[in-house]
Amino acid sequence: MKLDSGGYADTVSQAADAVVAAERAGYDGAWVAETRLDPFVALAVAAERTERVELVSGIAVAFARNPMTVAVAANDLHLHSGGRFVLGLGSQVKPHITKRFGMPWSAPAARMREFVLAVRAIWAAFESGDRLSFTGEFYRHTLLTPFFNPGPNPHGNPRVLLAAVGERMTEVAGEVADGVLCHSFSTERYLREVTLPALERGRARAGKPLAGFEISGPSFVATGTTEEELATAVAEVRGQIAFYGSTPAYRGVLELHGWGGLQDDLNALAKRGRWAEMAGLVDDEVLHAFAVVGSPAEAAAEVRRRFGDVVDRFTLTTSGPPDPARWSAVCAALREADQRGTD
Repeated sequence: MKLDSGGYADTVSQAADAVVAAERAGYDGAWVAETRLDPFVALAVAAERTERVELVSGIAVAFARNPMTVAVAANDLHLHSGGRFVLGLGSQVKPHITKRFGMPWSAPAARMREFVLAVRAIWAAFESGDRLSFTGEFYRHTLLTPFFNPGPNPHGNPRVLLAAVGERMTEVAGEVADGVLCHSFSTERYLREVTLPALERGRARAGKPLAGFEISGPSFVATGTTEEELATAVAEVRGQIAFYGSTPAYRGVLELHGWGGLQDDLNALAKRGRWAEMAGLVDDEVLHAFAVVGSPAEAAAEVRRRFGDVVDRFTLTTSGPPDPARWSAVCAALREADQRGTD
């Protein structure tokens, strides 16, 4: 299992520093999310300051851009990093796309499928020099003169990981991507009963097996070496669960467990701006369904129990700025478990 570091940086410098720290701490990958900054810019800076760690846009908002801009940026980063870039894409939700980015929204799963296929068609034209000819329902790319073609990338094309929660988007990930980014707002039951079958349907549509397809698992972890640290971490995770649970797009995860009413209550509080009250609605049953809770050793064992036979990589993410050192004890325990498994 690959171990990745992530978080929500405030500045490009902060994000790049966290990637450097992740490499020094022995992580396999480092993620930069698109919240207050552009992940491509931050990862370009990080690429110059690191040598080994995989650089993942986790996620870049696809629908805030177009396939050509993404294809070029990803190609540049893959070349600049010596083949270490991984293109993580997500759709975001409608209000952000239409109100924050001022971009069109329609049929997100179908649009994302076409978006990824268009990116791949552009990369193919870079590599071959052949005429670019991609015409779909949402995107049309039919012009790429030699002056604008960067040519073949000696490192090949970046892998594409697609964030997905709902079944249709998950099927699209299985069909057109190289891996899936399971949202933190997920549970072991949802992963096994909804996500995996949807991925298998998507892979079957593409005529490919699930084997070799990369699955990045959910990542809510509350841990600490003292009771006070653990209590602080639990309070933080309750807040994260409440925030995501208020989003209608993620309602299906709650409904699988019979908690659809919780989404109504959280959404009502969010609409009134009563953010501080929302975490109080996340009881212990909900907390433990979504999050791994315990000491570093207990957390590592529970991650292994829940996801060890399913996921290929696991991201340890802070709700604030990335902090790779925070998870050092959990990482050490997971690495020790890996070593025991190979002995």
